[in-house]
Amino acid sequence: MSEDAKVLVVDDEAQIRRALRTNLHVRGYDVIEAGTGEAALRAVADHKPDVILLDLGLPGINGIEVLHGLRGWTDTPVIVLTARDQEADKVEALDAGADDYVTKPFGMNELLARLRAQLRRTAPSTTTADAAIRTRDFTIDLTTGKVTAPDAEPIHLTPKEWGIVAHLARRHGQLVLQHELLADVWGTDYHDEANYLRVFMSQIRKKLEPDPAKPRYFITEPGIGYRLEHTTTDP
Repeated sequence: MSEDAKVLVVDDEAQIRRALRTNLHVRGYDVIEAGTGEAALRAVADHKPDVILLDLGLPGINGIEVLHGLRGWTDTPVIVLTARDQEADKVEALDAGADDYVTKPFGMNELLARLRAQLRRTAPSTTTADAAIRTRDFTIDLTTGKVTAPDAEPIHLTPKEWGIVAHLARRHGQLVLQHELLADVWGTDYHDEANYLRVFMSQIRKKLEPDPAKPRYFITEPGIGYRLEHTTTDP
């Protein structure tokens, strides 16, 4: 990938953001900035960067929480910038979905080399789903992990129900095979338990479909899988 990639810099220190912006601009990168975790999540949804430089010590939601929010709906590479040099902190960041980390203070050449490595590794396969799937009857927000009614009232889903809904939302409009859903939500040992999906899909339809007996959104392809349809708000 050429150095015209889009980089999101997330750090609450304006001085660090300026330094990174200057160095990245000189090398031809397009730079977006965010000073909080909340702003970072919104920037990823709005601008779809090619790589994210993420500070862990953010006001509001911290960097680990940002990683958890991101990994629900995007595989955009994330390089963590951290002043924490303990192994446990680095392991926590990697387990939360970080692709690499650089300990502060860092050398710019090292950071740029790691950034280029992430861009090479992911191009051209990096994909970002829509952060929010809006319909006439509900909104699925993959950033916050919540489903809400049109009046913004939360619709409670169990963890397994959310797992199914989130997986289908990330692939909206596409057929998702039964064994893929089972492996993602229950684990690979459950690949033959199609009855689990039938039970939980019935529960999901009761909560989200206007007429559960005639599903409009959560469609079954008998014996094959499921898909989430009609994922834009009707006029």
